[in-house]
Amino acid sequence: MFPIGIGRLAYNLVYQIRKRFSAMPVKSLDLDTLTAAYRAGTIRPRDVVAALHARIAARDGGNVWISCASLDTLLDRATTIEAKGAAGVDLALYGVPFAVKDNIDVADIPTTAACPDYAYTPKNSATVVERLLRAGAIYVGKTNLDQFATGLVGTRSPYGACANPFNPAYISGGSSAGSAVAVATGLVSFALGTDTAGSGRIPAAFNNIIGLKPTRGLVSMHGVVPACRSLDCVSIFALTSADALNVLNVVAAFDADDPYARRANADVTWAGTAPFRFGVPAAAQREFFGDRAAQSLYETSLTQLQALGGTTVEIDFAPFREVAALLYEGPWVAERLASVRDFVRSKPESVHPVVREILLAGERYNAVDAFIAQDRLQQLKRTTESVWDKIDVLALPTAPTIYTIADVLAEPIERNAALGYYTNFVNLLDLCALAVPAGMRPDGLPVGITLIAPAFQEHALSALGARFERKLNAPLGATPYRHPPTAKISLPADKQAVRVAVVGAHLSGQPLNYQLTVRGARCLRTCRTAAQYRLYALPGTAPPKPGLLFQPERNGDGVEVEVWEMGLRHFGALVATIPPPLGIGTVTLVDGESVKGFLCEAHAVVDAIDITHHGGWRNYLRSLAAA
Repeated sequence: MFPIGIGRLAYNLVYQIRKRFSAMPVKSLDLDTLTAAYRAGTIRPRDVVAALHARIAARDGGNVWISCASLDTLLDRATTIEAKGAAGVDLALYGVPFAVKDNIDVADIPTTAACPDYAYTPKNSATVVERLLRAGAIYVGKTNLDQFATGLVGTRSPYGACANPFNPAYISGGSSAGSAVAVATGLVSFALGTDTAGSGRIPAAFNNIIGLKPTRGLVSMHGVVPACRSLDCVSIFALTSADALNVLNVVAAFDADDPYARRANADVTWAGTAPFRFGVPAAAQREFFGDRAAQSLYETSLTQLQALGGTTVEIDFAPFREVAALLYEGPWVAERLASVRDFVRSKPESVHPVVREILLAGERYNAVDAFIAQDRLQQLKRTTESVWDKIDVLALPTAPTIYTIADVLAEPIERNAALGYYTNFVNLLDLCALAVPAGMRPDGLPVGITLIAPAFQEHALSALGARFERKLNAPLGATPYRHPPTAKISLPADKQAVRVAVVGAHLSGQPLNYQLTVRGARCLRTCRTAAQYRLYALPGTAPPKPGLLFQPERNGDGVEVEVWEMGLRHFGALVATIPPPLGIGTVTLVDGESVKGFLCEAHAVVDAIDITHHGGWRNYLRSLAAA
């Protein structure tokens, strides 16, 4: 008897995958589990690559791979890695197997972009691949994709449609189809994809894995076949948010060889911790194309985000949808054509019919159209910017529904467009995104949600994604393994945030509040201190300021404070502005949380007025105004 809601064919497929796992010496390929096994000495990289080579050979069909490394090549690479490890070389991705979407160069391996007549053999690997190899990762093979990375479906390839591992009648998502399936089925620990319109997110949702779409320019595109050069980015598929972020930390670096490369320069105002505010489309703007199962799981995900400390904020999704429409209904289609125009014109018969139709549609746009669209996009960017004053993260369905391969082949343009409902605007608006699993439908197919934030907030998204994963505790991809309890997100100093309790002139609406807001701080909540604090009106201060003093013998109602959060670097700059007798110390709040906060030196309150009975600075000011 197979589980309720899962068709017999789908269940048999999952059963076969799990049976193969039980026979392998290496189990889960998430980085925490794999690294722990290496450290314990229970397995070696040679054991892993030999097992994976056999696992790949044993897997029936699926059209995942375009090319794979030979067993001899894998063993040679693993032996080299082991020797470096034995010599004490620190390798961040020691012995970690990975796959590469076949529009990304690997030295001496043909790059096809899923078009055999287009193929070329590069002498050098793409910058992103080089960084992975130097970190000790082991390249396993090149994966299938929608030709020229044009599609969200995984069916537009002469190498065959890439089947969904949960039910082969359904699509795996695209264009990074093979990369996502390779991760989901335990053939590699992580895989590289690309993302222009959602190709790093849709396949993650349909394969029950993580899809990290970094900020454009954060990861080098040098050595990647462009789809829409000004919008493209390399994406990362992994089993956990922590794994995806660990890979990003290895590959994110400015590359002068990439004309679109950027240095991360955004200030951290939120580190993915609670409380947080998440935006959702108004109910009338949510679209699932009649898929009640997808809608139900999305609504459940919103409840889970609330349980993690989130507050729901409805937003107007209309301007985001208008931006999304520009991608395929505007001159950015011409930019897609520009990348491969000469090839498409000289060998049109070599291009997949649907891809050819999309690319050649770019010929109808001219320079005037491009400038008009750029101007409209800039207007919409300004409109959507105000949304981020109200929310920390946008939480959307990754895809509104899922289709069978037959459905997509019957209506390739229409079905693909529907899948991009929640994805197409992200790169145009210069946002980053993390697609995470959100549960399984009654028919056994996975559903995902995507967390979206302004540029360079990948660490915050990953921290929230990791918390969401732990709460969901779903299987990793199509494997029988669960989220490792040891997987954690470690934020570097420049991505950390500090919580600060303010009690007087820095409160909202008070004269020095600007010292917080100009540094990108955000107010989390208003609450009270623990019972052991007194508040004094300090004489001779301009503007007037109170002094908060810890007195262990006191047992009162506490003092009203606001708790703000700001980036660690900006916190240091704020501290430098604080004049004596005030300073920064640790303040305990009424709920037991300890935060940094404004405190006063004891000598300064000798001649000060005790205003604790007012309950806070604002009440004290009101009493003066009423006198």
